[in-house]
Amino acid sequence: MVSRSDIGRIRQVNEDSALTGNINDQLSFAIVADGMGGHQAGDVASQIAVKAFQRILQQHEEITNWSAEDGKRLMRIAIRQANDEIFQLAKHMEQYHNMGTTIVAALLWDHMIIVGHVGDSRAYRINEQGIHQLTEDHSLVNALVQSGQLTAEEAEHHPRKNVLTRAIGTDDDVEVDVRIIEWDSRDILLLCSDGLSNRVSESQLHQIVMSQQPLATSADQLILLANEAGGEDNITLVLYDQNGHVQGKEETL
Repeated sequence: MVSRSDIGRIRQVNEDSALTGNINDQLSFAIVADGMGGHQAGDVASQIAVKAFQRILQQHEEITNWSAEDGKRLMRIAIRQANDEIFQLAKHMEQYHNMGTTIVAALLWDHMIIVGHVGDSRAYRINEQGIHQLTEDHSLVNALVQSGQLTAEEAEHHPRKNVLTRAIGTDDDVEVDVRIIEWDSRDILLLCSDGLSNRVSESQLHQIVMSQQPLATSADQLILLANEAGGEDNITLVLYDQNGHVQGKEETL
């Protein structure tokens, strides 16, 4: 598993956070959070989210016989904990008022992946057959596309593309989308913030990830490509290949 985060070419602060690690010999995890809010509030929100998520997982590290339902339940608990902590901090500290973050996360074991998300950070499955988005953006523009009021092409350049309909920390409760993915050893998982998905096309993502090179090289190339395409936003991603493994301690970016 490889994670990368880059401030981009325009922003003064990197409001994205990423974390990967192992909870025990059976369970690994990855999470990407894209913060939003006033001055420095976005980076605070995303950091709280990944730490809260990790802490909940660590509280369940003794569990060894995981089922799909166990994984879905744990995903919802971890993301809702992140929501609670961010909401309470924003409620009681004026400088953090209205802060929030997106989350896309994965729990990984055997031939199964549990994907959970809130917001417009994305998960993709990439293999020789193509690239498939595993998450549905919680955004105004995507809602308009789903209702037939916008085409996909119009959505790409819509002025309110960054408006979210669901986020972590902005309300006292949040609905978390969770799905189970049966995993093949030839599949690669990509988690990313919209700083990547808004600037690098799906065909480019597929070509680079499937280019028969180390995941670290592919990750570096994706960051470079997003910056070359403008780099207006922070860029964060995690790449996971089932043939690999999270080595050593967790890495936070």
